[in-house]
Amino acid sequence: MAAPEYVPKRKDEKPRSYESPPWRAEPWLAERPAELHGPQPKGPRLGYQGPDQGYALKLARRFEGKLVLTPGEDEADAIAGCVAIATKRASLLGRAPVIHDLTVAFTIWGFLEEADPELVRLRKRYFEGIAQPHHYSERRRVADVVPASTLLLPPDELRRIAESDPRREKLLRRRPAGEANAA
Repeated sequence: MAAPEYVPKRKDEKPRSYESPPWRAEPWLAERPAELHGPQPKGPRLGYQGPDQGYALKLARRFEGKLVLTPGEDEADAIAGCVAIATKRASLLGRAPVIHDLTVAFTIWGFLEEADPELVRLRKRYFEGIAQPHHYSERRRVADVVPASTLLLPPDELRRIAESDPRREKLLRRRPAGEANAA
């Protein structure tokens, strides 16, 4: 921006213009102490990394008050466990979570309709108390019970399988990956 006429200028002063930053001879390298070298580590309870996974929490609010729960089940626990499954599905597909990821998670565990008593017993065992922040490993366990092959199914096909298999034996592992004895 030009200075007003009444602002005094020195006669030997050059007009200001854009200057690029100084040139660096050496390249920038990622050499931070916690930098990963190689691919993201994988294994039991390490989770599934993906972009904008916190958005699943916002989407989960749309299901509040709509879940079909039995006595002894808590809506916050159901949402926490299914958010873990939804973020796993989204990361397997290489994107941020969408509403369909949550619908798939709630369908797998039978929270969107009356569920088979055997499935209810199973989900009570897996979901009890996992909404508490210090129950991260239990949330990971819920996500690990659902294999990637199930999560990669199209939602319509998954719904069809769930309707024909009320106990979800075709959709769930009875033991999470990497766990010798399920509780």
